[in-house]
Amino acid sequence: MIDLHIHSTYSDGSLTPAELVQMGETIGLKAMALTDHDTISGNIALLEAARSARLQAIPGVEVSAEFSAGTLHLLGYFIRPDHEPLNEALARIRSGRNDRNDQILGKLQAMGYAISLQDVKEFSGEEVVGRPHFAQALLAKGYVKTSREAFDRFLGKGKPAYCDRFRLSPEESISLIAQAGGVPVLAHPSTLRLNPTELRREVGKLAENGLQGIEVYYSEHSREQEAAYLKLTAEFNLVATGGSDFHGTTNPQVRMGTGFGGLSVPDQTVEQLQERVHA
Repeated sequence: MIDLHIHSTYSDGSLTPAELVQMGETIGLKAMALTDHDTISGNIALLEAARSARLQAIPGVEVSAEFSAGTLHLLGYFIRPDHEPLNEALARIRSGRNDRNDQILGKLQAMGYAISLQDVKEFSGEEVVGRPHFAQALLAKGYVKTSREAFDRFLGKGKPAYCDRFRLSPEESISLIAQAGGVPVLAHPSTLRLNPTELRREVGKLAENGLQGIEVYYSEHSREQEAAYLKLTAEFNLVATGGSDFHGTTNPQVRMGTGFGGLSVPDQTVEQLQERVHA
């Protein structure tokens, strides 16, 4: 059992990298990848914690890329955590997050909700403050009953408190991941919100620019979606990857390794990714 999509306290997860390694060992993972949003700082702690572990720890990242139709994230596997150009680009993205956070806060306050940045930071980790932390703060204040409601009413794209932010283009993101020695993979393609023809065209364009895989196996993907994405990996010679998108108590329904219970990522995926690592 492997899980190649996991978040820590360095972005919007509730467990430290060391705690993730401990949990991974407890449930019998053979390999895990840390894919925090727009930061690779937690990977050093992950690799240190995994030195004496029985599982393979893979340094990774999840980069938010610019995309008008929906949400496009790119996962990078086997990246070098000390790669300066990638770290600098991610710092620019995080700075854009901070600017957006101020705007979101202003919109919520203008709507009459008594919420401060400190209220939001109570739920954030080491580096990244994002919309999931706003959702948790709104929940703690009693303004919503669930984090999902916070996104549906306020924080989702097109909702009253939504604000856009700086992102790299998909092509820039793929290039930076490759420069850092990593393998760029399209995360949860369902969030692109494209029909099959549009998705095929987009994947083809990304593959021409160096995309090496698609996250086929994912907690929220149906069997029909998995089958469709597998066809795309075959057509464009891409690796079929997968992961739970585990966040810990931030989203307790999703469990490490198995997602909602039925997730199963083939063990050979790690070897297939390693074969595509950039020298």
